[in-house]
Amino acid sequence: MIPRSAEPALKALAGQFPAVILLGPRQCGKTTLVRHFINARYFDLERPSDLQVFSGDIEYALQNLKEPLILDEAQTLPALFPVLRSVIDEARRKNGRFFLLGSVNPVLLKSISESLAGRVGILELTPFLFSEVAGRRGMKLENLWLRGGYPDALRARAPANWHAWQEAYLRTFIERDIARHQLNLSSAEVRRLLTMLAHTHGGLLNHSTLGRSLGYSYHTIQNMLDLFAGYFLIRRLQPYHANLKKRLVKAPKVYLRDSGVLHYLLGIGTAEELLTSPARGNSFEGFMIQQIVALILFFSHPLRC
Repeated sequence: MIPRSAEPALKALAGQFPAVILLGPRQCGKTTLVRHFINARYFDLERPSDLQVFSGDIEYALQNLKEPLILDEAQTLPALFPVLRSVIDEARRKNGRFFLLGSVNPVLLKSISESLAGRVGILELTPFLFSEVAGRRGMKLENLWLRGGYPDALRARAPANWHAWQEAYLRTFIERDIARHQLNLSSAEVRRLLTMLAHTHGGLLNHSTLGRSLGYSYHTIQNMLDLFAGYFLIRRLQPYHANLKKRLVKAPKVYLRDSGVLHYLLGIGTAEELLTSPARGNSFEGFMIQQIVALILFFSHPLRC
């Protein structure tokens, strides 16, 4: 396993809180990191057999399973959080008991704020950073920039394998994750919106322009972008002004967080295509923002609730 920059912060939180939640996009390495960090019983709550262990009687399961426990995709079982609070309070001074993994930021944070305030440490994991893969065989900055940081995409042996992984990842995101929210947009329209965001990458975000192109209202597009941000797919970078009011009213810039996803949506699949693309400047800008923000999160105080 490639050592992750988030591991020291994860260890610190496990020593301070009864529960730790590790947020991040699907396939970024959350499960690998936690299972490497601690020897614990693992449950994937999107797997019917694992979900069944808890869905019948959550309190009984939590009280009788040997700790520590790793609960993956915890947002799929909202009833877990109130019960988890009471189980934690029975032995409040015991830390590092529960590790909750999730890929939907707003859902998890709402459940935490309502049920687990003061009992849980929160950390966000990103796909691979350059500082994590630098010096490894074939892991040059250009490779990471082109392919993105998702482990399976980065390790793809050929451009065709990388292309297939990106297509499968986006289809799963659109047809499973987004479809769960029962929105008005079709799968084709969601993909078109993502492609439009890729072409807007590094530019000012204009919800009205995007809405007119798709035939939807400003508010519909805003809700969709909130959802994309919640799944760690995009980043809205607010402008810096000394005047705080201007920060709130000025338009943010929009970036796709992973450069590999960006390049796939733009039809860029090789180093030569990236070098000659007019999008390379904005692409590298977004790539560096992702690196810097992640390192700040890991080496400053992690988010706590």
